[in-house]
Amino acid sequence: MTGAATRRLPVAVVVAMLVAVLVGLAVWWRTTEGTANAASPGERSVEAGFARDMAVHHQQAVEMSFIVRDRTDDEDVRRLAYDIINTQANQRGMLLGRLETWGLNKSSADAPMAWMGHGSMHEAKDGSLMPGMATNTQLDQLREAEGEDAEVLYLRLMTAHHRGGVDMARGAVRMADDGTLVRLARTMVDGQQAEIDLMADMLAQRGATAGA
Repeated sequence: MTGAATRRLPVAVVVAMLVAVLVGLAVWWRTTEGTANAASPGERSVEAGFARDMAVHHQQAVEMSFIVRDRTDDEDVRRLAYDIINTQANQRGMLLGRLETWGLNKSSADAPMAWMGHGSMHEAKDGSLMPGMATNTQLDQLREAEGEDAEVLYLRLMTAHHRGGVDMARGAVRMADDGTLVRLARTMVDGQQAEIDLMADMLAQRGATAGA
């Protein structure tokens, strides 16, 4: 088997897994869409905080993926970026849909992560509002990088981004009461952890690690 084929295989496997996840999401989402809980979560609930924060978190992952798509010709990285764009844009829509179902605002004056008790633990600076989010400076560096440099930077930034997202999603699984949201959060944990493992392999193939 050629080196290129060896590198494509893990990505193809992960893509197939995530397609299956999205199909599963579509099935259970149709069973819950438009159905509000007897007691909808409040403005400062775990559910509302998670939905708002993760929607913002996901939006940046989509932005980074669009950037790297135009900075490299590597099929594996572009395929991963395309998958993240579609998965996280879809999940973001679901999160905003829950807020709409509950009749809640899609934004809040509360500090990010306040619903986890982390409102004062992360110093928001240079556009990095929550753990794992890239700074504006890092995004500018990604926009300026090309080829393998862009690939490595993207994989490192997205690994950190996913780690922050997994921590948030696990918090929602642990603390939220809304069954639909909990199931979505579990899907995020499983999908992003699989991508973290994949990105570690992709970095190793480029002689790099998730660290600087």
